[in-house]
Amino acid sequence: MKQIDRLTVKYHDRNIGALSLTPDDKLCAFEYDKGWLADGFCISPLELPLREGLFIAKPRPFYGNFGIFEDSLPDGYGRYLLHKTLLREGINDSNLSSLDRLSIVGSGGMGALTYHPETHIKPEDKTIDLDMLQEKALEVLKEQQDTDARLLLYNSGNSGGARPKAIFHDDEGHWLVKFRHTYDPKDIGQQEYHYNEVARKCGICVPDFKLMNGRYFASRRFDIDADGQRIHMATAGGLLCLSLSNPVLDYSNLLALTGYLTQNEKEVEEMYRRMVFNYLTENKDDHCKNFSFYVKEERPGHYVWHLAPAYDLTLCTEGYNGEHATSVNNTGNPTLADMIAVGTKIKMKKQRCLELFEEVETNLGDLLLHQIKKG
Repeated sequence: MKQIDRLTVKYHDRNIGALSLTPDDKLCAFEYDKGWLADGFCISPLELPLREGLFIAKPRPFYGNFGIFEDSLPDGYGRYLLHKTLLREGINDSNLSSLDRLSIVGSGGMGALTYHPETHIKPEDKTIDLDMLQEKALEVLKEQQDTDARLLLYNSGNSGGARPKAIFHDDEGHWLVKFRHTYDPKDIGQQEYHYNEVARKCGICVPDFKLMNGRYFASRRFDIDADGQRIHMATAGGLLCLSLSNPVLDYSNLLALTGYLTQNEKEVEEMYRRMVFNYLTENKDDHCKNFSFYVKEERPGHYVWHLAPAYDLTLCTEGYNGEHATSVNNTGNPTLADMIAVGTKIKMKKQRCLELFEEVETNLGDLLLHQIKKG
């Protein structure tokens, strides 16, 4: 495999900028294209503000990569499949640089960023045989075989997360379908479907969803609009340069980030609802990559950041050593006072915090699995 020393980053076939390596090959360097500086938008406001000059990535936590580009790379399941696929071709993926990996993603990743030149891995056929993909995913994850790693990788669309996934589209749009991991209960799809039903009742925005074959949870992709155009998106982890392996995020950070990016009170309240929902329903998988934001062109040349719909809402009692990945007011066992504190810290009214908490709590029904101390 040919090593990559320079990539052009594009958005809808427009050059955003150039991504290269420092002379010691340890860190990524990025510079916006002059044309993009004239009328483009900032792809990562905190890490890569829209200005002239060369940006150098930090050594940690992404091994010299920028957070926004790390978002384009598969993790968990996808990275495992890539490892298996390349190994069968005699390539040790531990020797690949971030640029090499992004070149493999090319134009086939999630979101709107694409990377050129592309390094093509021999494609497999697209399939909508979900039962077959589930069966093969379990076989590969159990180390029973790796022959089908390439097939699974190609059908996953470089999506992130730990659970097996596939992308497909039908007459209703573009979808991300989830499969059971080896440690998941057999009804995990129905479980996630129910969580999304209840989340909507709690006033939380979730993408359209459905059950495929009666058991596979499918969610409409929010990184593709109704016209089939890709939408630029970024996770909280990518924007804040936080790694999954170091759960230091607090909901006060997420609320502040939402306010800073969107400048929209309602979207801050939406994030607050998600905090309450995750804690009351025992969804401890609330890590930094399970919250995302996207950019929308409200009018020609005017781009606005929004909080993306909620995703990965399901029962997860393990979390990180039994704790939530994201704390509330620096505690993993918050009281109602802690939840109010993170709200008032960013100028939310105490009464509104109470109202939002009660709206979520009263609509949870059988998903009210955790009691928050109110005294």
